[in-house]
Amino acid sequence: MKLNWGTSIVIAIIAFIGFIMYFVITMSTDKSYNHDLVTEKYYQKELTYQESINASKNAKQLSSPVKIYRSSNGLTVEFPENFDPTLLKGKVFLYRPSNKHLDFEMPLSLSNNYLLVPENRLLDGRWNITVQWTYKDTPYLVTDEILY
Repeated sequence: MKLNWGTSIVIAIIAFIGFIMYFVITMSTDKSYNHDLVTEKYYQKELTYQESINASKNAKQLSSPVKIYRSSNGLTVEFPENFDPTLLKGKVFLYRPSNKHLDFEMPLSLSNNYLLVPENRLLDGRWNITVQWTYKDTPYLVTDEILY
C-alpha cells in the first residue's frame, strides 16, 4: 500500500494528539504528582493584598531595614535598634517551596531586637521568609528568599 503525503500528515497529527492525551491523562490521574496551590485560602489573601503593599512600603521607609541572615545558631531576623522589642507584635512565616509539610510559623515575642530561628528547624535548600509585624499600630511586612 502506498501512502501519499496527505495521509501521512493526518497520521502524524493523530499520533501527536495521542501522545499529548497520554501525558494529560497520566498527569491528572497519577497520585505522585502534586497539584496543590501555594496557599489554601488564595482568594481571601487576594482581598488583603493592598494592605500587604502598604505594609511593605512602611518597611522600606524605615531608617534601618530589617536584616535576615544566617548565623552560627540558625537564622537571625534582626529588627531596627530604635524599636522597643516588647511592642513588636507579629509573626515570621517560613515557606518551603519544595515541600509544604516543612512550612512553619513563629510568633514574635522578643526581649531583644532579634529573633533566632533554630538551625534544627531548617533543612538545606531554599526558604521564602515573610516577617509581618506591627509597631505602634503601624503594619510592616518584609519578604525575602534565603538559601540555607
